[in-house]
Amino acid sequence: MKTEQILASLEAKHPGEKEYLQAVKEVLISIEDVYNEHPEFEKAKIIERLVEPDRIITFRVPWVDDKGEVHVNIGYRVQFNNAIGPYKGGLRFHASVNLSIIKFLGFEQTFKNALTTLPMGGGKGGTDFSIHGRSEAEVMRFCQAYMMELWRNIGPCTDVPAGDIGVGGREIGFLYGMYKKLARENTGTITGKGLEYGGSILRPEATGFGGLYFVNQMLQEHGMEIAGKTVALSGFGNVAWGAAIKATELGAKVVTISGPDGYIYDPEGISGKKIDYMLELRSSGEDIVAPFADEFKSAVFFPNKRPWEQKIDIALPCATQNELNAEDAQILIDNDIKCIAEISNMGCTSEATDLFIDNKILYAPGKAVNAGGVATSGLEMTQNAMHISWTPDEVDRKLHQIMNDIHNQCVEHGREGNYINYVKGANIAGFMKVAKAMMAQGVI
Repeated sequence: MKTEQILASLEAKHPGEKEYLQAVKEVLISIEDVYNEHPEFEKAKIIERLVEPDRIITFRVPWVDDKGEVHVNIGYRVQFNNAIGPYKGGLRFHASVNLSIIKFLGFEQTFKNALTTLPMGGGKGGTDFSIHGRSEAEVMRFCQAYMMELWRNIGPCTDVPAGDIGVGGREIGFLYGMYKKLARENTGTITGKGLEYGGSILRPEATGFGGLYFVNQMLQEHGMEIAGKTVALSGFGNVAWGAAIKATELGAKVVTISGPDGYIYDPEGISGKKIDYMLELRSSGEDIVAPFADEFKSAVFFPNKRPWEQKIDIALPCATQNELNAEDAQILIDNDIKCIAEISNMGCTSEATDLFIDNKILYAPGKAVNAGGVATSGLEMTQNAMHISWTPDEVDRKLHQIMNDIHNQCVEHGREGNYINYVKGANIAGFMKVAKAMMAQGVI
C-alpha cells in the first residue's frame, strides 16, 4: 500500500477536509504492515474503496422560528460502508458541523461498529443547526423539517441513525415521531428512543459506562486499579455524565468537567448531587459550566481553559474532536499521567496521539473506548426487532462483555513488546473485519 500516494490523492480530491483526512491518515498508517501481507486486498482496491463513502446525502432544511422568520440550514447523511450491516451512526446538531466532520465521523464509525462484534455498518449525519437558544417548539419544527428530507434514505435494515452532540432524548423523540408519521411504520429505525416507545435501558449512560469499563480493563492489563485514581473529564453532557457515574462507582474520583466557557476543578470530587447537577446544566439551554462553581463551594471555575493542566491520574476527553492538543499532551506527560482514553470521537489531535505513543503512555482511541454507545444502540435494534425489552442487568452485562471483547481485540493486534499500541490494535481489528466482508461480497 502506497500510503502517502493515497493520502495525496485524497487531499487533492477533498481539499480542506482536515478532520476527514486526519482520520484516514491515522488508520492507514496503523494498518499498512498488515495490509501489505494481503496482496488480494491490493488487487481488489480495498483501501481505495474503503476511504470513500458509499454515498453522501446533502439537503437544505428550511424552517420557521417563533417570530415567523425563515431559516435555512444544511443537512447531511453520509452512508459510509455497509459491508457488515446496515449503516449505523449518530446525528450531530451543532454550528460547527460541515462535510469534513461528518465524513470523519462516518469513517471512524465504520471501524468502531466492526469492533463491537455486532452486524452494523458505518454512517453519520447532522446539520449546522444549533439547539442552544432555541425554544422547544423551534427545535421540534427543525427536527421535523430535517426528517422530511431524510426519511426516504433510512430504515431498520438500511440505515439506523441515533443521537450525538445536540441530539438528545428530546430531539430523538421529535425525529422519530416525524419518521413514523411519514413512513407509516413503527420500527427500530432510530435508536436512543425513550423507554416508553422502544428505547433501551442504559442507552443515555452507555457511552460513558462502556468507556470506563474499557479504561478499567486497560489499567488491569497493566497491573493497576482504577480505585483511588483521580480523573479529569471534559464536557458535561450525556457522555461526561455517564463517565462520572461509572468512574465514581468504580472507586475513582472525578475532579473536572468542562464547557466552551472553561472548566470546573473540584478537589473533593464530583459525585452524588454534583453529578445530578450536570443534568441541570445540560437542560438549562446554556452551553456553560461556570454556574457549577456558584452551586458548590468546593468547586473552582477556570475561564477559557482546558482541564488537562491539572495533575491527575486519568484523562478522559468526553466533548468533541481534537479537544486535547500536543501542548496539553506534554503537560499530562510531565505530570506523570497514568492513562488517557478518548470517550469523545478523535478527542486528541494527531500530534498529541503521537506524543503519547512515542512516550509509551497508556492511550486508547475513541473508536474503541466509546463504542459502548453504539453497541447499546445495536442492542436496542435487537430488542426492537424481537419486540422485547431487556432488564438493566441484562443490558449492562451485554455491554460489559462487548467492551471486554473490544479490549481483547486491541490487545491481540496492538501488542508491541511490553507496550500495547491501542490505536494500532483497534484499527487493525476493525479494518480486517470490514475488509474480509468486502472481499467476500465482490467489487460493489
